[in-house]
Amino acid sequence: MYSCMAMHRMRGTVRGKISRLDRIASKSVCEQIRLLLRQPLSALSVSSCPIIFIIDALDELRNKGELAQLLELIMGFKCATPVKFILTSRPEMHIHRTPITNLEHTSILKLHTIDPVEVQYDIRRYILVTLAEVAKEATWYSSTDIDALVAASNSLFIFAATALKCILDPDDDDDRSARLRRATSIVAQGTAATAGLDTMYELVLTGASMSATIDADELDRLKSILACILTLRTSLTVQALADLMKLKPGILRSSLRRLHAVVNVPEDDSMLGLRTLHASFGDYLFSRAPARICIPSSLGHDTLAHACLEMMSSSLHFNFSQWCSSSYEPNPSTIPKSITLSLEYACMHWAHHVAGFVHSDSPAYIALALDAEIDRMFRPKLLFWLEVLSVLRKVGLAPSLLLIAGSAVCMSTLILCAC
Repeated sequence: MYSCMAMHRMRGTVRGKISRLDRIASKSVCEQIRLLLRQPLSALSVSSCPIIFIIDALDELRNKGELAQLLELIMGFKCATPVKFILTSRPEMHIHRTPITNLEHTSILKLHTIDPVEVQYDIRRYILVTLAEVAKEATWYSSTDIDALVAASNSLFIFAATALKCILDPDDDDDRSARLRRATSIVAQGTAATAGLDTMYELVLTGASMSATIDADELDRLKSILACILTLRTSLTVQALADLMKLKPGILRSSLRRLHAVVNVPEDDSMLGLRTLHASFGDYLFSRAPARICIPSSLGHDTLAHACLEMMSSSLHFNFSQWCSSSYEPNPSTIPKSITLSLEYACMHWAHHVAGFVHSDSPAYIALALDAEIDRMFRPKLLFWLEVLSVLRKVGLAPSLLLIAGSAVCMSTLILCAC
């Protein structure tokens, strides 16, 4: 009972903290740990029952420095209330090299070592519960269909989850039975581990990009949106990404309407969380998808690099924050409304997208064109950009960002000259 009460108090405290904090996702890892863990936990009474925190998909955190810092803080986390952390990740090498794999302090469960019979049982139960909640007293599926869906999952929960999201498409109730048949026709036994999941992804994308319902321009726009979502360095809102891509939020939502099985689209345009549901979807789109829907690995960086430069060029100006009448005055305690999330993203991440685009096997002359674009759109706004970073309390990052962009462009220039 105490554990439940403690969790309710913890949930309420954290929710209150988040609602009062300004863009906590952009704060440092150390500050997030302090605000979201240390302070709320200090308000709870000491208990012998531990509170468990689950951090999912560590491998999807692209900034390896922040990941190492997060793991170090978790390993050294101490407070009066006992806590445990459950971390999930694919076995990436840079995670193996951190103290989190030290068996003196942690225990590691490798999913592929779990008894397949137990995994199949859990997947079956997940499928049955999900169908019962969404489709009570339904007659369009049978126990044989459940057996086929469990078999097609081939011990991959992500397959079952993706298939159910596709089958239970809320925008198309009438075609559930046909989608179920297509999903259960996938036979992954005896093939590569990704084969069944790839086929599931292809089914979802085929339904969203059929030539009868989408023209070439719409397909290109969809691929650009997906490329941006897969390449974003931090989670954005629908509104923020739409602003960067110069789209209306409704158009962006419409493009993603049939992809809810693989992309999380928040209900509110101003809510963070626009992302793909699993990293394997990006792996598939970048390398194994059919030519019509395959996405070049450079497309996201290309689109976002230009979008960030255009955002800064059109938005930045003298005294942009409109807060201080003199440079001698301190910065505001909160981020002014004039600094939108899309502009904050552009100022913080443009250099990384420039470098990502240049380093993605793009021809050197394209990098020269990008350098000219930086010269025309960014250099005249340099001081105003520094002002925004100062207000965001990130001005210390300015030298490294300029070095990242400058090194990438200069490297390509040298390559072109050498040729």
